[in-house]
Amino acid sequence: VQLQASGGGLVQAGGSLRLSCTASGRTFSRYNMGWFRQAPGKEREFVAAINRSGSSTYYADSVKGRFTISRDNAKNTVYLQMNSLKPEDTGVYYCAATPSLMSGTYDRYDYWGQGTLVTVSS
Repeated sequence: VQLQASGGGLVQAGGSLRLSCTASGRTFSRYNMGWFRQAPGKEREFVAAINRSGSSTYYADSVKGRFTISRDNAKNTVYLQMNSLKPEDTGVYYCAATPSLMSGTYDRYDYWGQGTLVTVSS
């Protein structure tokens, strides 16, 4: 599966952005999906994950209550709604797909999008 992320940009602290990740092919619903991010000089970290049907989600503590992951299998798209953004949310955001169990571990994901840059100014 090929993934294309979009929706990043520059936003002030306290603002909102919605990221989208669209998958190619007709097997999107077979994959659990995740969002990860990587800040400059830091390792890639888990942000959120969602299961195949969208009935179960999982968040990093740092974004819980502020970010919401969702998916539309009819549109082959997973979303990340980001509210109350903080400067520490700045980074490149990647979407990823795994045919295995929903996970917060990046090496469990087999397919990755190209990333979209989110910059939060203070």
